[in-house]
Amino acid sequence: MARYHGKTGVVYMSPDGTGAAVAVAHLTEWSLNMAADTVEVTSFDDSNKSYVMGFKDASGALSGVWDDTSDAIYDGAGSSDGVKFYLYPASAAPTKYFYGPAWVDFSISTSSSAAVTVSGNFVANGAWGQK
Repeated sequence: MARYHGKTGVVYMSPDGTGAAVAVAHLTEWSLNMAADTVEVTSFDDSNKSYVMGFKDASGALSGVWDDTSDAIYDGAGSSDGVKFYLYPASAAPTKYFYGPAWVDFSISTSSSAAVTVSGNFVANGAWGQK
């Protein structure tokens, strides 16, 4: 089992639901939450609470430094059919990644004491998986 530093993470995203995915420039962070709904089914005389699993979900966030030559997140946020995401924890492990269709939003932040940054949140627009 290998371990990796997060400095080599990569995000690929398409500008829409059918386009080719390209690397999103100058990101510094991404996160993915693959939770599932649970419903409590505890009944009388059970020794502890019990649950059943419902629908799976995928959501997350990404952020980085703004690059005036890259509009990937902005373009994806404007897509009427969503985007395709490919999230690599480390480029040194190119066969391990998370993927799926998503809706994405876009934010930009400017401060007199910091770099201009971009960020976005995403939610699943279909089934997600892991390779």
